[in-house]
Amino acid sequence: MTGTAWNVLVLAAGRGPDDPMAKAYRVTHKCLVEVGGENMLSRVVRTLQAHPMVGTIHVVIETRQLLEQALGPLADQVNFLPPQESAAHSALAAVRGNPQFPWLITTGDHPLLTAQMLDYFFTEAAGYDADLSAGLASAETILARFPEAKRTFLKFGRDRVSGCNLFALTSERAFAALAFWHDLEKIRKKPWRLVGAFGPVALLRFATGMLTLDSAFAVASRRLGLVARPVLMPFAEAAVDVDKPADKELAEKILAERQRLPA
Repeated sequence: MTGTAWNVLVLAAGRGPDDPMAKAYRVTHKCLVEVGGENMLSRVVRTLQAHPMVGTIHVVIETRQLLEQALGPLADQVNFLPPQESAAHSALAAVRGNPQFPWLITTGDHPLLTAQMLDYFFTEAAGYDADLSAGLASAETILARFPEAKRTFLKFGRDRVSGCNLFALTSERAFAALAFWHDLEKIRKKPWRLVGAFGPVALLRFATGMLTLDSAFAVASRRLGLVARPVLMPFAEAAVDVDKPADKELAEKILAERQRLPA
């Protein structure tokens, strides 16, 4: 898979003007919230478009007009896709509509995404014999960079991790994961119920601290009939998406630091 162009799906549909971030910053959609002087979706798409391993970019958002508002001339260089009933179904429809692998799935509220993060994730995901890879950052990585960060970590044995909104799909077997994701979306922030969906043995191992990160992915692989692997990202910023004002403040601080660094 080395050198293969990745199809990319950016999930950017939201709750429109009712989204708390949209309300807080007086815009009509969360993706229009500016971070470092540029709206979040534009930052994500520009970073993706500049990467040599990215092929076609698809953006799921409510309307073509909103896409054009967010991206300006860049809108003509991506594919607009209307949202389905859930993010998982939007992803499933997009990939089934163009089953040319590999696919990267990310989100429109990931303004700190960099070429270095993409380099690492693409290389690691391509190096695994896996149908699905998920980007994660360890608590140690995040807290070493942001000791005051208030993050929700999923705990697997001694491992504590946070999601990075980076997913690699490399075969049609990953469709099963997208369909299962749809069923889990309502409980995605409830670790006990998430683990319980994979069976009582997994739940018991989780409750007793015996379910490690690797064993959790092994359980998921067996449950879904595919091979799933974690990609542990060495970048704390990869786990920073902008869901609340404190996230925006942190992202602004990080972008300001990057601008001060010598080229």
